[in-house]
Amino acid sequence: MKSIYFVANLFAQTAANESVASGEATQKFESAIGELLQRTQDAYADPSQLPEFLEFVAVTYLGPIFINLLLAGAIFIVGRWIANAVTRFLGKIASKAKLDETLVKFLENIIYAILMVIVIMASLDRIGVPTTSFAAILAAAGFAIGFALQGSLGNFAAGVMLIVFKPFKAGDFVEAGGQAGVIEEVQIFNTMMRTGDNIKIIVPNSSITGGTIRNFSAKPTRRIDLVVGCGYDDNLKEVKDFLLSVLRADHRVLTDPEPVVAVNELGDSSVNFVVRPWVASPDYWSTRWDLTEAIKLGFDERGFSIPYPQRDVHISKEVA
Repeated sequence: MKSIYFVANLFAQTAANESVASGEATQKFESAIGELLQRTQDAYADPSQLPEFLEFVAVTYLGPIFINLLLAGAIFIVGRWIANAVTRFLGKIASKAKLDETLVKFLENIIYAILMVIVIMASLDRIGVPTTSFAAILAAAGFAIGFALQGSLGNFAAGVMLIVFKPFKAGDFVEAGGQAGVIEEVQIFNTMMRTGDNIKIIVPNSSITGGTIRNFSAKPTRRIDLVVGCGYDDNLKEVKDFLLSVLRADHRVLTDPEPVVAVNELGDSSVNFVVRPWVASPDYWSTRWDLTEAIKLGFDERGFSIPYPQRDVHISKEVA
């Protein structure tokens, strides 16, 4: 409501100022037209006054108009040169600050557009075009556009945050905005992601910054968490030694940090081991799948059991 009141008040003040200025301008215009008509009639009635009439027109009208046009053109040319210079200078500063190229280009365009609006208004003011009402119209239009596009502006602000703070980069596998996939591109309004089955997902940036971001590629290493169960009748030491041997046999498993194999739970149907090796992040899924397969094949060869969930049923018989 305050913003609407501000715009309405701005229009009211502008209208009042323009009304006064318009009245003064009308009086001056009528006076100038009256004088021009009078001198035209005099020159028509007395041709000897024609040179004086032409001099009057040149000095009073054509001269100032020509000078103002020259000054307006000079203001536009010099102003455009200054706008280009300022835009390039600020762009270099942003590039040295290692901002994203997309953001730098966008900021350059915004700055150049603002400076050119100022230059054009100064040029129009030089030739007598009233710019006060023009500025008020721009302010009102900016307010209306901002109100209508508040969702897009939120996505833009979120895009700037993602580009500046870089919680992820292209090629990272992340969970964000309720989606999971590989980041392809971070744009001003949206982020492009690709799922494992090659589906392209377009996620609004505000959805990403408004929630939790899980970046699975941010660190160079990841830990694989496996749960392997064996039967209560199996030799736990032999099972543990076998699991460690599977980890040591895979060259992708890191020795630092050292892999962990430990009894974690005595379940209803099995003794559960946790198997936790560390691998390089790009090797995570391939290593996980290969280890799972190797453990199953090894259990079969050694006769270790993988118990199924079971339930004991007791039936009571009533003696007749």
